[in-house]
Amino acid sequence: MESTRGLFGGARLICGLLVPLVAGCVTGPDEVEPVVGLITKTEDNPFFVTMREGAIERAGELGVELRAFAGRFDGDTDTQVRAIEDLLATHAKGILVTPSDPVALLGAVGRARRTGVLVIALDTPFDPADAVDGTFATDNFRAGELIGMWARGRLGASAADARIATLDGAGTQVTVEVLRNQGFLKGFGIDIKNPNRMYDEDDPRIVGSAPSMGTEEGGRAAMERLMRDDPAINVVYAINEPAAAGASAALRGLGVHDDVVIVTIDGGCPGVRSVAAGEIGATSMQYPLRMASLGIEAVVEFLTTGIRPENTPGLDYHDTGVTLVTDEPVPGISSVGAQQALNECWG
Repeated sequence: MESTRGLFGGARLICGLLVPLVAGCVTGPDEVEPVVGLITKTEDNPFFVTMREGAIERAGELGVELRAFAGRFDGDTDTQVRAIEDLLATHAKGILVTPSDPVALLGAVGRARRTGVLVIALDTPFDPADAVDGTFATDNFRAGELIGMWARGRLGASAADARIATLDGAGTQVTVEVLRNQGFLKGFGIDIKNPNRMYDEDDPRIVGSAPSMGTEEGGRAAMERLMRDDPAINVVYAINEPAAAGASAALRGLGVHDDVVIVTIDGGCPGVRSVAAGEIGATSMQYPLRMASLGIEAVVEFLTTGIRPENTPGLDYHDTGVTLVTDEPVPGISSVGAQQALNECWG
């Protein structure tokens, strides 16, 4: 690591960028340092805030200049495309991106790679996977499967008659949402008939679905609307913890919170505390700090040796891990309690 710092010098986070998020500035030597870009889906989601903080810290340790950008909202592909173009104009050597829409970004990513830029996906994979040089992500299918298994075990025999509502992100077929939703369905014991759809619309147990935009406000509004359509809902699967928090608040306001099992995915400290408080039944913890650090390390490794990142054996990405968090463990499903998870959570 010392030799890497000696080669690239101290890291700096540039001030005065056009659309990027600027967390601060650190002066460094006068020599030109390699530029690495980080493009996240949004600015204020704790998951991406943590990812940005992790990237800034690791860039400082390894001696590269980090420029961070974010979409204005989940699904804001235009801003992400402009960020890639801005980074190419400044001769960035590496780009880390959590794509809002992997298909819509294929053109911009392809242009970047043709100029020799190393492009790495974080959190959300591209399809095909080789559209980028590497991916560091949660096994999102497994994350969904774990909370689906837990919800089924929590309900016991009554799972056969469950009335399930799903709170999706933007309501589009983004790969990460499809994988999480399908994992949840499999874990709950529902057949997946269409591998390209987020859920099986023909299964009678799935009584409603609504976009939440991955926000607490969106989750609350979506949950209230779904409960008006079907007051007998007793299982809620939310795409992330902010949406789950909104659902929990809506259900508590309606006086039915204790009659509904809520499961979600993230592992942020607010979500883990919600598990400890009984607001959420279970969450699957993922590790954005690990994704960001590994992404920065992969760029530095490529610049020093020319070696691209390797995938986890049997997968087309590098699996950064997932852990089920609940204070109501179900026999046969590995999990940790909320108090233990507070030692590993983020945000």
